[in-house]
Amino acid sequence: MSIAMTLHIIGVIIWVGGMFFAHMVLRPALNDSLEAPQRLSLLLRVFDGFFPWVWVAVIAIVASGFWMLFMFYEDNIGLWLGFMTVVGILMSAIFVFIYAIPYKQIRVAQKEDDKPKLVEAVSLIRQLILINLTFGMLVTVVAVVGKYGLLQ
Repeated sequence: MSIAMTLHIIGVIIWVGGMFFAHMVLRPALNDSLEAPQRLSLLLRVFDGFFPWVWVAVIAIVASGFWMLFMFYEDNIGLWLGFMTVVGILMSAIFVFIYAIPYKQIRVAQKEDDKPKLVEAVSLIRQLILINLTFGMLVTVVAVVGKYGLLQ
C-alpha cells in the first residue's frame, strides 16, 4: 500500500500543485508583465512542458487509486472513497478533453493566424484548469477528512 500511496500523492502534488502555480501565480504574472503575443508564446511552452508531466501524474493517480481501492478497501468503500473516485475520473476526463481539443486548437489557430480562435482556446483551457484545480483542492480535503474517520 505504501508504494501505491506514494505514487498517488506524488501524482497529486505534481498535478494539483502545478495547476495552482499556473493559475494563481504564473497567469497573473504573465498578464502583468508581457504583451499578448509574448504571453501566448510562453504559455505554449509552459503547456508543452507541463502536460507530459500531467499525463504521467494522471496515469499514476488513476492506477494507484484503483489499486488501493480494490486491493485494500474493497470491503470498506466509504462515501469519501467513492467521492474521490468519481471526481478523480471527472478530473482526468477534463484533462484529456483539454489536451485533445483546445490544446490542439491552439496549434491550428496559431498556424492559421486566427487570433479569435486562439484566444477562445486559451480561455477555455484557463477555465477548465480552474475547474480541475477546484476539484483537486476539494478532493484533497475530502481525502484527509475521510481518512481520519470524519466522512465514514
